[in-house]
Amino acid sequence: MNALKAARVATFTYFGLNGFLLGLWLVHIPTVEQRTGIDHAELGRLLLLLGLGAFIGMRIGGKVTDRIGVKYVVPAAGVLCSVSAVLPGLAVNQWTLGAALLIFGIGNGLIDVSMNAHAVVVERHYQRPVMSAFHATWSLGGVAAALTGARTLSWEVSPAVTLGAAGALGVVVSLVTARALLNEKEEQHATEQTGKRKVPRRIWVMAALAGLVMLSEGAANDWSVLHLQDVLDASPEIAALAYGAFATTMTTGRLLADRITAKVGSVAVLRWGSAIGAVGIATAALSPWIWLALVGWAIAGAGLAGTVPQLFSAAGHAEPGAAAANMSRVAGLGYLGVLAGPAVIGWMTHIMPLNIAFLLPVAFCVVAALSANVLRTEPAEERVPA
Repeated sequence: MNALKAARVATFTYFGLNGFLLGLWLVHIPTVEQRTGIDHAELGRLLLLLGLGAFIGMRIGGKVTDRIGVKYVVPAAGVLCSVSAVLPGLAVNQWTLGAALLIFGIGNGLIDVSMNAHAVVVERHYQRPVMSAFHATWSLGGVAAALTGARTLSWEVSPAVTLGAAGALGVVVSLVTARALLNEKEEQHATEQTGKRKVPRRIWVMAALAGLVMLSEGAANDWSVLHLQDVLDASPEIAALAYGAFATTMTTGRLLADRITAKVGSVAVLRWGSAIGAVGIATAALSPWIWLALVGWAIAGAGLAGTVPQLFSAAGHAEPGAAAANMSRVAGLGYLGVLAGPAVIGWMTHIMPLNIAFLLPVAFCVVAALSANVLRTEPAEERVPA
């Protein structure tokens, strides 16, 4: 296996690991909520700390990655994310859960921005679209987490044991895979030298759209399981399949997204994907039946599948000398959506049912669909064709 192919496999591995660790936490949310004795509104406020930690981790990760390179930051972030993943499972009250989510969020933000920066480097070397496939592996990790969580929950295994075993595995995987990463010090140095330039307005618009789309994803990630369990009275193991349905169709969509983008363009992928995502979330939210809600979450996953990878890839390729910096901005503001979304949904449950609160991400998906033209590139910015 040549160095570039090995680096691509390593990138797949880190994306899958991150999706698996985060997915295991997500399917254990109802159990942890019950164990710590908090309600939905308090959970929403605590999930704010998870998003805040991710935002902090991304901002730190962007600067550190530019300074010392992806080869060293990615495995270190993988170890931190793996170790911190067990902390929510050990929480016994709102204070310990809040601290655990903040630390876990920082680890998640660090690995997210660094592995995406490495993905841009790999994509540039391949000279063809591969970003969506990496994000598909992240979703595949979520599917594995949903299946694993459903099984361990049916066996009544405690969250601490399940998350602890996953964290130990993650540490080993992070260290073993590190040797295959590319070391792009010259590119990182060039990016750092351009750090004081004026950021193009187009980058900030893409960042804002990333926030809206990632808020919608966050609604599915953080609340779909609780939606089935509390609104439709599904059992914990059946409720876990809501996230599994969303993650499964998102994985399939991202595996196909690179080819679809080559045929119809990134603008169409963002526009129609966001529109389909809106239809799916609305279907899940308004459904009186468990099976139809699962179908709705599956439709939402299929629609949103290609949206975030297109925004990340467009940011990474907009300015070749500033790929990591632009990636950090788009991903960072995207996580502001993750930061605000779960908390806002939680607060909205004070005045309306959880399923009605889902109409907020529906509206945001519509805004993203109407704003998709931001991905239309200038002639000088055109990406290398597939």
